[in-house]
Amino acid sequence: MRSSLFRAIKTLNNSASCSHLLRRGYGSEAVPDRKVAVLGAAGGIGQPLALLMKLNPLVSSLALYDIANTPGVAADVSHINTRSEVKGYVGEEELGKALEGSDVVIIPAGVPRKPGMTRDDLFNINAGIVKGLCEAIAKYCPNALVNMISNPVNSTVPIASEVFKKAGTYDEKRLFGVTTLDVVRAKTFYAGKAEVPVAEVNVPVVGGHAGITILPLFSQATPKANLADEEIQALTKRTQDGGTEVVEAKAGKGSATLSMAYAGAIFADACLKGLNGVPDVVECSFVQSSVTELPFFASKVRLGKNGVEEIIGLGPLSDYEKEGLEKLKPELLASIEKGIKFANN
Repeated sequence: MRSSLFRAIKTLNNSASCSHLLRRGYGSEAVPDRKVAVLGAAGGIGQPLALLMKLNPLVSSLALYDIANTPGVAADVSHINTRSEVKGYVGEEELGKALEGSDVVIIPAGVPRKPGMTRDDLFNINAGIVKGLCEAIAKYCPNALVNMISNPVNSTVPIASEVFKKAGTYDEKRLFGVTTLDVVRAKTFYAGKAEVPVAEVNVPVVGGHAGITILPLFSQATPKANLADEEIQALTKRTQDGGTEVVEAKAGKGSATLSMAYAGAIFADACLKGLNGVPDVVECSFVQSSVTELPFFASKVRLGKNGVEEIIGLGPLSDYEKEGLEKLKPELLASIEKGIKFANN
């Protein structure tokens, strides 16, 4: 996934002077026009995410929206010699224009975490922001694939679902909580401990996107490594605490913005490839699910022309992972219900 994305970017840049080649992407078939909107594009995640989406050859139109400073971000990114046309939109009066015709909408909008804050501390501010943006999505691009980055994802995805239900536009196949950063971290940490090339590593991460609700399935990691139980437990905890690790390292001056932008770009790329009919596109995501008794759950998802084509089961779990799964359920359910309650009030 990652290597194919950057090979495509390199190919695109090498052929930038040949306009007829800009219509081609990962294969020999012509790439359809696709519009991507980034809501919160002037923020700490939004700016590097805008850059990465500008580099993606599957994007023909890139709409950057925020409540301030987007014209400058858009002007800066627009000078990059890749396929997509970039437009910046600022303020609520321009939100509709930013969204119209979008195939994929990515939402990193909201306030970041600061030292001592949990994702739930962000709830009251970010929940209101997400609700307003989703109301606009329901009105201006109801068929778009919505990639939710705004935290707490365990609650903001249920908020979005309720907003779309009220608007009569809800399609559970088109709403995704972006948990890709958990996968990125799990792969990185596992590769370091197992001493294997990180590009070859695959680790499913299931559950939710906060603390103990994040459950990396290291028993299913490839390539296999004979790690001790205590090493697996330490890797699991580090994956769960990855966001806090970055917040503390930045000492009050930011959160995980660059790695989150990368993860967001990876997942958006997967959505675009699915829309374009590329087969066997699989990523982990927090979606409406029947994998467990919880209404939403992160697991491997096969992406296609309609969004979610298949939700893949958990597979065999170790005893440690089974225990972690049972522990996360009450906390994840509480976060889901919190989001639903907010949306309905």
